[in-house]
Amino acid sequence: MSIGEEPRNEAQPRPSVHVSIDVPDLDAGLRFYGAVFGFVEVSRPFPTMAIVDANNATVCMHQKAAGSKPSLAGEDTRRYERHWTPVHLDLHVADFDAVLGRVLEQGGLIEQEFRKHGPKLAAFCSDPFGNGFCIIGER
Repeated sequence: MSIGEEPRNEAQPRPSVHVSIDVPDLDAGLRFYGAVFGFVEVSRPFPTMAIVDANNATVCMHQKAAGSKPSLAGEDTRRYERHWTPVHLDLHVADFDAVLGRVLEQGGLIEQEFRKHGPKLAAFCSDPFGNGFCIIGER
């Protein structure tokens, strides 16, 4: 336990964490993330949702139309032009340059690279649907 940290209530189980990625076309999303990162579809509970094995995380990929509302509360709508959210994926990879090459080959963008800052290589990227993510690699 660190300084100032509250003891964890052992009686309360921690949740499992799954990541969701909304895309306008499920098959295109599966192709991109499969080709770039090796994500593998393990099930399709219904036609517009796939469960994807992302090695150490489960990803739920959802086909959602542009302009649809993510929630009844609020006015925001889904959009697939380039956007960023403070909650995003950081994907730690063994071969930084190879993954960046696959991002481009599959229609994604590399928006900014950091090769000399910090302890690890990093690149700000986006998929073909406008979702931002970071690639993190070893020096």
